[in-house]
Amino acid sequence: MNTKYLDLIDQTYYFPQEEFSLDGEHLRFHDIPLNELVEKYGSPLKFNYLPKISENIGRAKSWFARAMEKHGYKGRYHYCYCTKSSHFQHVLQEALKNDIHIETSSAIDINIVENLKEQGKIKNDTYVICNGFKREKYVENIANLINGGHQNCVPIIDNYEEIDLLSEAIDGDFQVGIRIASEEEPKFEFYTSRLGIGYKNIVPFYENQIKDNDKVELKMLHFFINTGIRDNAYYWNELVKCLKVYVRLKKICPTLDSLNIGGGFPIKNSLHFEYDYQYMVDEIINQINSTCGEAEVPVPHIFTEFGSFTVGESGGAIYEILYQKQQNDREKWNMIDSSFITTLPDTWAINKRFIMLPINRWHDEYERVLLGGLTCDSDDYYNSEQHMNAIYLPKYKRDKPLYIGFFNTGAYQETIGGYGGLQHCLIPQPKHVLIGKDENGNFIYELFSPQQNAEDFLGILGYSDRRDKKSEEDVNETRKADTHLKDTTA
Repeated sequence: MNTKYLDLIDQTYYFPQEEFSLDGEHLRFHDIPLNELVEKYGSPLKFNYLPKISENIGRAKSWFARAMEKHGYKGRYHYCYCTKSSHFQHVLQEALKNDIHIETSSAIDINIVENLKEQGKIKNDTYVICNGFKREKYVENIANLINGGHQNCVPIIDNYEEIDLLSEAIDGDFQVGIRIASEEEPKFEFYTSRLGIGYKNIVPFYENQIKDNDKVELKMLHFFINTGIRDNAYYWNELVKCLKVYVRLKKICPTLDSLNIGGGFPIKNSLHFEYDYQYMVDEIINQINSTCGEAEVPVPHIFTEFGSFTVGESGGAIYEILYQKQQNDREKWNMIDSSFITTLPDTWAINKRFIMLPINRWHDEYERVLLGGLTCDSDDYYNSEQHMNAIYLPKYKRDKPLYIGFFNTGAYQETIGGYGGLQHCLIPQPKHVLIGKDENGNFIYELFSPQQNAEDFLGILGYSDRRDKKSEEDVNETRKADTHLKDTTA
């Protein structure tokens, strides 16, 4: 009988796959020996394999280059990274090795841009596309960036007041884009996105607030739908409506020369994952080319803002099965040494599924189980795989440790989970390891952050003396700054 876990995988999927392979009974991810990673650092463990970021950027650039050549497309392509997917320095520094641009969504994003400029990672001609609803500090930071000489900072107008706010804060002329408030999927709870300006209102908005404003030049139309780039009627219908708006605007606005189609490339979330990226890019470029050709207007330069696609497939999480609880005649609970709610919050918040595979014991018999986290919350569990509708793992044995990995978790999980802060039931945040390669192709490991400990939590919660002293110092520094400001004003 085929009772081994390896037999189950072999009869269910094509395996090995591009990023997954076996070394005896141990799983490798991009050829990383995960069992050695566990032996070196223990579990629970988060990691980022940084070369995958550059690889995905290169893939996307090649798809657009081929499509533009195929269709004789006259515009240029600009790859932007959506920073909200992961703001970490190691992610930005890896991404910026590939001649890309940046998309921001809040005020502190601009502080990150300024920091990267000081390091020489971002130049004055790097595009900084500023999305999001702009409050006072965000407007101030955008203005400081532009006033400081950054040539290609393009705020994307999200509401009717932002033109006036930016005009007051920015000294000279500046470029803007307009975000389209696309219609949501029919099954959504509301009809129109809260972000941007409605299709019918964009041309009147341009004529009323931008056309005769000597300081403002419209450069970009921004289009993005929440479900991402999918080959379905909804996506193509929204793209067509966007292109109609672009054509109307271009005929009355000569400075408009760019179309931002946002992000939304999916990432692999199953061993059955199939998505024809090249076909989708070909069809998008073809539709833009055809629409502009029929309308006799020049084609736009294309911008994308891939976030999850850039960083998602670089990440992973490893846990140990601590114990098995037989709760009734059917349900076996394998308890992990961490929490799903805190370390993979999307599994709890939006029922997202990641690729889950054991790290070791592939030649052992398997069983169906449920996975439980350590918090005392009934929602802290993971009970089905997107490709199986159930979880199967090598049988639990007290004397044979079992480690499991969740893969392609590199986007959003750290920021949504509150990286470095309080965790539900004070379950410590796992240690975090960065993985790269040296010039000889050997793996390099770096401990980015250790696992949280009791002192970290007590400091955040106000129990630590050191926290009290730090707070007093902060208050004193603030008072000094206020006194200095009053003296200067006087």
